[in-house]
Amino acid sequence: MWELFVTFFTIGIVSFGGGYAMIPLIQEEIVVQHQWMSIQEFTDVIAVAGMSPGPIATNSAIFIGYNQMGVWGAVVSAVGMILPSLIIILMVGAIFYKVQKNIMVKSALYGLRAIITGLIVYAAILFAVNNGLVTSFSFYTMSLLVIYGASLVALIYFKIHPVYVILISGLIGIAVYG
Repeated sequence: MWELFVTFFTIGIVSFGGGYAMIPLIQEEIVVQHQWMSIQEFTDVIAVAGMSPGPIATNSAIFIGYNQMGVWGAVVSAVGMILPSLIIILMVGAIFYKVQKNIMVKSALYGLRAIITGLIVYAAILFAVNNGLVTSFSFYTMSLLVIYGASLVALIYFKIHPVYVILISGLIGIAVYG
């Protein structure tokens, strides 16, 4: 239990940019360092956590904790993941209002945007590579790229709600791969 708490507390305290930016670090800790799950199990956890209500990183922590130690493991993992943010937000919130117009603060926050975007893109690429989505140009790979492209167009150009895009993509997956 303590190892679960420390692992997710550490992830929570060193990660910036939201849940998707945390996925590579969670994967490193869970799959590589602790070997609590295989890459396929972890990928399944990320898929379910991403479709579940709430932050993907916290949902992932809950699933992983439950997988390791049941309900109490889920609780401990969730607290470990959330506690650093709570502590940091309380501290930053107390002083941010006073320094938010400072040019150094504005510049630092502006600079962090690039790395956060990079971490999210890296997580997406890592997810695709680990699932064999970009290994060859088979029918499977090409059809997944078409679903990806169509989903992106639906979200950005047609502004279709993400829930509908997820549901339609799932139905297409059943039709094509089922």
